[in-house]
Amino acid sequence: MSSYTELSATEIAEAIRTGVVSALAVTEAHLARIAEVNPAVNAATVVLADRAREAAAAQDARIAAGEQAGPLAGVPISVKENIDLTWSATTSGLPWATEHLPPAHASFVTKLLDAGAIPVARGNMPDIGLRWDTDNDLYGRTFNPWDRGRVPGGSSGGDAVIVATGMAAAGLGNDYGGSLRLPAHAAGIVALRPSAGRVPAPTRQITPVDLSLQAFAVNGPLARTVADLDLLFGVMHGADDVDPWSVTVPHPSSYDGPRRVAVTADPAGWGVEPQVAAAVRAAADALAAAGWQVEEAEPPQVDRCATLWRQISASEMGPGLLTPGVFPGPLSAGTVKYFADNVAGVELLDTAPAYAAAWAERHALAALWRQFHTRYPVVLGPVTTAAMPAIGWDLTGPEATTEQWRQHRLLVTANFLGLPAVAVPTGLADGRPQGVQVISRLHGEHIALAAARDIEAARGALTPIDPRP
Repeated sequence: MSSYTELSATEIAEAIRTGVVSALAVTEAHLARIAEVNPAVNAATVVLADRAREAAAAQDARIAAGEQAGPLAGVPISVKENIDLTWSATTSGLPWATEHLPPAHASFVTKLLDAGAIPVARGNMPDIGLRWDTDNDLYGRTFNPWDRGRVPGGSSGGDAVIVATGMAAAGLGNDYGGSLRLPAHAAGIVALRPSAGRVPAPTRQITPVDLSLQAFAVNGPLARTVADLDLLFGVMHGADDVDPWSVTVPHPSSYDGPRRVAVTADPAGWGVEPQVAAAVRAAADALAAAGWQVEEAEPPQVDRCATLWRQISASEMGPGLLTPGVFPGPLSAGTVKYFADNVAGVELLDTAPAYAAAWAERHALAALWRQFHTRYPVVLGPVTTAAMPAIGWDLTGPEATTEQWRQHRLLVTANFLGLPAVAVPTGLADGRPQGVQVISRLHGEHIALAAARDIEAARGALTPIDPRP
């Protein structure tokens, strides 16, 4: 592994800005790393080698001419397959979308490019992004670099593995039901799910979509350090002139408010595996040692938030995914099987009053969480209450899809309420990454990042790594 591929995004940008290394040398090192590692994990779908070299050379020329380099000068990044980048098709993992070349970058991608970031690869995902695994009929399966027999998480699994194995310093993904935090957790890296609206839509071609996609999904960064998450989010956040729900809110560089943490190792009391509870306790100890006031306290109605997330998402997505002819081509058998099983285990909101009542209840639950966050600015809990499952477990029937949703109950609660959350590793359990998430109030990204930074300082980083057999 080249020393350049072990550096954080912050370190790379500083080294390039100060002339310690050229952007082209850093880019070549990461392209070489992709060639070395990607065959074992199948995380990078498209390698943007020529574009990356051109961008790096242009970066070096500007610096040589005395121009001011951006905050992400020469930082190699990956871009998920459902985020618009004009250099390659936005496929969402679908074989029939390989000619879908977007007319413009997503606006936050443009911000990152303007800041000096260099896309080196696309990241793999499950088709449509609606599975907690990363596999599709276009590019195939992405493998967990820690254990090939277990899923890498999804849907931003390709980008998480790219970052974890040193193929890029950071990645871009999105999160509708944990799709940034879960694969980051599986890979042993960090990820930020921003508040709803803080980062605009992944495409500048806005079309009618399900209401839950507007309310629950958001784009965000993956990286190997919390400082890098802060750096990337500081560049990419803010409204654009297309996404009507995007907002611009100041992003403070630090947090100096109340430092109280509500700890929940077993949200809603549905059960938690011992190594997960141990990780939450380790993170709580780290925060206490850093001066946070840590208390055992159950956040409001996680069971109800998770249940409504599942009911709304299944009610909206199920008919479209399972009806032949809705899409221009077929979805993968895995996605169809997963969602058929998932819908079978859900009481669907199949009347207008029931659907409307669910959204109305969301408002009341959000108010309860707002009040709770007034007392506890940070909620600390598991990303998932169980170990990452074996490949194929989620396709074994409705019981498995229900159990997986239960394991991810705190994960999807943040999506349901539109809250910011950071996944951060705490160490290894049985040779695989273990970690936690910290959730803060709406637009409190800086609060969640501050807590995650203190956990990271105590527990250390796990990546980059070479793929395990």
